[in-house]
Amino acid sequence: MDKAQIIEKINAFLEEDFEIEAGKLVPEANFKKDLGIDSLDIVDVVVMVDKAFGVKIKAEDLRTVTTLQAFYDFIDAKLNA
Repeated sequence: MDKAQIIEKINAFLEEDFEIEAGKLVPEANFKKDLGIDSLDIVDVVVMVDKAFGVKIKAEDLRTVTTLQAFYDFIDAKLNA
């Protein structure tokens, strides 16, 4: 799966499940400040990653991921490891 497909899947999930406007889904968007994704929402993100990409991660793995770009890169690295 290439980076564009990863970004497309992640953005679609954030738009549908978190009701975030597409215009807010820019690489530099901060999960908490810009997108309103808090520590409780991260559990849903972990489930989404498992369903969409078949990658098992833990919520703790996402502690250092603060921006959407960092999240795209994190998933890309997991898929291509």
